[in-house]
Amino acid sequence: MRSRTWDYICLSLVILGAINWGLIGLFRFDLIATIFGGMEGIISRIIYTLIALAGLYCLSFFGREVHNQHRDRVNATTTERL
Repeated sequence: MRSRTWDYICLSLVILGAINWGLIGLFRFDLIATIFGGMEGIISRIIYTLIALAGLYCLSFFGREVHNQHRDRVNATTTERL
């Protein structure tokens, strides 16, 4: 699977988690638990775990952004010298 596809999947899961936490905070309504059988249901626990792993994976976006900015600066400097 391409990295970009994986990035979008993980970002979608993180957004789902953010919406769920917003609903919990505002209305005390856990959408995932409601749809998938409560917080103790195995499917709910799997989804919570996937969201957590996706959030950890999304931390790598910061490192990639710094790397991309550095690469762009190096390329700009090289182009100026030519």
